[in-house]
Amino acid sequence: MLKPITVFLLIGLSFAGQAQINIVVKDGGFLFFEGKDSLFFYQKSLKDKDGAYGRCNYIHPLYGPDGTRLTEDFPADHLHHLGVFWAWHQILIDGQQVSDGWELKNFQQKVNNFEFKQSKGNGYIITSVDWKSPLWKNGAEAYLREETQIIIYPKSGNYRRFDFQIKLLALTDRLSIGGSDDEKGYSGFSVRLNLPEDVRFTSETGLVEPVNTAIVAGNSMKISGSFLEGGKKGGVVIWSNPQNPSPAESWILRKKASMQNAAFPGRKPVAIPFDQPLVLKYSLLVFQGELSEKQIFKAVK
Repeated sequence: MLKPITVFLLIGLSFAGQAQINIVVKDGGFLFFEGKDSLFFYQKSLKDKDGAYGRCNYIHPLYGPDGTRLTEDFPADHLHHLGVFWAWHQILIDGQQVSDGWELKNFQQKVNNFEFKQSKGNGYIITSVDWKSPLWKNGAEAYLREETQIIIYPKSGNYRRFDFQIKLLALTDRLSIGGSDDEKGYSGFSVRLNLPEDVRFTSETGLVEPVNTAIVAGNSMKISGSFLEGGKKGGVVIWSNPQNPSPAESWILRKKASMQNAAFPGRKPVAIPFDQPLVLKYSLLVFQGELSEKQIFKAVK
């Protein structure tokens, strides 16, 4: 018998003068608000397109501060892309590939537990997700358990901040994960945005021009342009925490029809020791207008 998902909704007291982070249960998942403003939708249940590309445990839509939908799901050019997500091409046990979490091949996820609580004006999402494969014990047992925490902060000026802590716990020996087995090596935390024609990329050292392969460009990447309703300016910042294992400053960027990726670990797989989880931390800033490097540093410090 399958164990039903456990959902905890722990709602605290409102803070005077401050809009509360709230949750609404919807078909397939949970929609989050600050006051009347939609923030994002967390997809808890399995979702597919004509029976293929089944996925769950991701964010879509992600909304801009003005309510614009920023992300795409099932885009025609890459049907396996999915809003805000974290995934790896190579998932290996004893050197043999059991799943491709990026292209959603032989990859099954199940959200076992979901918890939402409020504390000091912030919202906290805590999930536990099992990863399985029909190539590993016929899909009867999970080979990895993902425990993720997402912190939702109230709007500050012209931006909102979301923190992600993704903890990967191996449930078997000799487990490793890696990016695409090519010169690009895309892998890890990614955002599939609806890109405007004037999209531009700015790192801590200035403008960045995307190339085919990964770029080393510091811990933050601002993706800006006419993202908002009516062609107004805005965008997102992805910040890779310096505490992340190396490489923590590697980026795969695209101007058209693709995702933006804080690439980890790249082409060469890394082991996840049975007794030591792999922990990855990222922040996502969603903004309108402009956001300076000084503002970004202050927001994520």
